[in-house]
Amino acid sequence: MNRYIYTILLLLLPIIPLKSQTVEYDRFVQLSGIITDRAHNPVGGVAIISKKLHRAAVSEYTGIYSITSTPGDTVFFRAIGYKRYHTVIPENYTHRNVMVDIMLEADTVMISEVKILPWRTYSEFLAEVTREVPKDPKVEYMNENLASIYVAISNDVGVSISPEAGFRYAAEQNFQAMTNRNMMPYNNLFNPLAWVKFVDGVKHGLLRNKTFTKPEPAKVIKKRKKPQKK
Repeated sequence: MNRYIYTILLLLLPIIPLKSQTVEYDRFVQLSGIITDRAHNPVGGVAIISKKLHRAAVSEYTGIYSITSTPGDTVFFRAIGYKRYHTVIPENYTHRNVMVDIMLEADTVMISEVKILPWRTYSEFLAEVTREVPKDPKVEYMNENLASIYVAISNDVGVSISPEAGFRYAAEQNFQAMTNRNMMPYNNLFNPLAWVKFVDGVKHGLLRNKTFTKPEPAKVIKKRKKPQKK
C-alpha cells in the first residue's frame, strides 16, 4: 500500500510546479498609456522601469509607452528635465491590461536670456577694444615688398601707374623669371628680330641728335614818359 502512495506522489511532483507557473503567468499585466507634460505635449525617450520584474522600456517620440508588469509592482518613470514619477499596480488587480496616462512635471527653471562676455565691466571692454594690436610681421613684410615693387615699376616705366597696372606688370615680370629659370641668359646680338627692330629705329631717326629751339626773348615794352607841366 505504501508503495502505491509513494508512486502517486512521485507522479504528482512534476505537475505542482507547472500549476504554480500557470498561476504566475496569469497574473501578468500589460501597462500602457501616453506620457505628456503639463502643456499636454508628448514626451519621448522616457525610461519606464518595473521594480518587481526588473524590466525596462522607453517611450516613443509620440509619448506612447508599454511595459509588462504584475499586480503589486511599482513602475518608475524617469526622463531628463522632468521630475521622477512612479505608479503602483494594486495587488487585487485582476485584469490583463491597464491604461495609465502619465503627466510629468518639469524639473528645470526657465530664465531669461543671459549674454556672457569676456569682460567684467564696460571699462575693461573699452580698454580691450581700443588696445593697439601688434601687426603680424608677415603682413608688414608683404606691404614692404609691395611698396618696393611699386617704386621699382614707377622708376622703370617713368610715369605714375595705377595699382592694377603695377600688379599686372609685376605678374608679367614674375612669369618671365619663372619661364627663364635654370636657362642661359639670351643675348639680343644674335636675335634677328632685335636687329630688324634696331635698323627700323635707325631709319626713323633713333640715333639723331634732338635739336632744341631756344625760346624767343621776351619783348620789353618801354613806357613813354609823360611831359611835365610847366
